[in-house]
Amino acid sequence: MFKASLLEKVRHNLTQAQPLPPEMAIPVGVSNRHVHLSQPDIEALFGPGYQLTPLKELRQPGQFAAKECVTIVGPKGAIGKVRVLGPARDVSQLEISKADCFTLGVKAPVRESGQLQASGDAMLAGPAGYVALRSQVICAQRHIHMSPLDAARLGVSNGQAVRVKTAGLRALVFDQVVVRVKDSFALELHIDTDEANAAGLASGDSVTLAG
Repeated sequence: MFKASLLEKVRHNLTQAQPLPPEMAIPVGVSNRHVHLSQPDIEALFGPGYQLTPLKELRQPGQFAAKECVTIVGPKGAIGKVRVLGPARDVSQLEISKADCFTLGVKAPVRESGQLQASGDAMLAGPAGYVALRSQVICAQRHIHMSPLDAARLGVSNGQAVRVKTAGLRALVFDQVVVRVKDSFALELHIDTDEANAAGLASGDSVTLAG
């Protein structure tokens, strides 16, 4: 038989090593449809040697909304004034909502950023030309950006799927929210407009982990 004092010591150590996540407020960032462009695609759409013009800094350090916009063209329809986000990436990636998929006639899977294999197709139109996106269109998986310090305070790790709870008249719990941890990240939950409307959320609101 184990001594009660030894069992209590083991239990205490486990409790100390694995603290429960605190009720820490997580800011919300609602992502409208947008596109990340490679430099070759920027030039195809806006002209040779073209550089994006920063319009507004985003919460994530080094990221910005550009003045430039494009039109998405799909089999069933088109959506104009779609914001380009900078800086330029190695591979172009269009992020839309499920509602946009119906408007455009595009089949875009729910994926994490950069997971483009067998994703959706669309055309982009700009003032200087067109770009064909082949397996480069997704509906972004909801996720939380955070620094290693934030991850430690919340008791989570990079790549972990967590549950997030909202408040208010349309309160709900978002499941399968992917944690992304990086030194340069600022704490922020990213959801798309469909998800924000369902929960009655707007950018700048706060949520917490559901445990």
